[in-house]
Amino acid sequence: MKAHWLVVAAFVALAGPASAQWLTQPTAGVPRNADGTPNLSAPVPLTSDGHADLSGLWMPNAGYIGNIARDLKSVPFQPWSEELYKHRRETQSKDDPTGRCVVGGVPRSNAVPYPFKILHVPNMTVILYEAVHSYRQIFTDGRPLPTDPNPAWFGYSVGKWEGKDFVVTTSGFNDNVWLDNFGHPATDQLRVTERFRRKDFGHMDIEITMDDPKTYTAPWTITLPLTYMADTELLEYMCTENNRDLEHLVGK
Repeated sequence: MKAHWLVVAAFVALAGPASAQWLTQPTAGVPRNADGTPNLSAPVPLTSDGHADLSGLWMPNAGYIGNIARDLKSVPFQPWSEELYKHRRETQSKDDPTGRCVVGGVPRSNAVPYPFKILHVPNMTVILYEAVHSYRQIFTDGRPLPTDPNPAWFGYSVGKWEGKDFVVTTSGFNDNVWLDNFGHPATDQLRVTERFRRKDFGHMDIEITMDDPKTYTAPWTITLPLTYMADTELLEYMCTENNRDLEHLVGK
């Protein structure tokens, strides 16, 4: 399994960057400092309709994939979900689906420290995740969320602009959602709201609210910081190729 930065499945492991094409190709449209380096503090670029242009390659902060709730004093667990979370910690996340090359879903895939690319296309925003070679379609054509969806790992997403925020609502998950490597659980009742907020050219936050009344006594919100990656590209990631993680998923 190849690595662009660090983290494979439920484990955090260090790896050097792979040699591949286009990793030093200058990215068009990137503002530059006098020495040619990207000016990440330049103003937010805008689309033709005046909204923030979120497109490009983004790297999440590596600190959130283990514990997505790391900045919170407490998480409002239901009693059963707190016991399940403790069990997953005690058994070292050995039952984590991503250890078997299943996609992380939402919001977990936003926190994995591999880059992802955002694309704006007509009536849709697409996210291409390097991790586990996965993708999301966020429909912006005004359609509602499905009322009786076939359960999915990534759920179903619709998006709209609210001021400077691109707001994405996702539901329709299956009943085996892990929000992070530590194993914060969720169920098919999960509803995730993401607010993508580009602060300048090189920095964006995603404010994420998890609302799952079956699992938590109240909604809870975290903020994931992202940094723009210039002059590089996504790499191919095939989790099932030469996967050596399963033998290590022994837990306790």
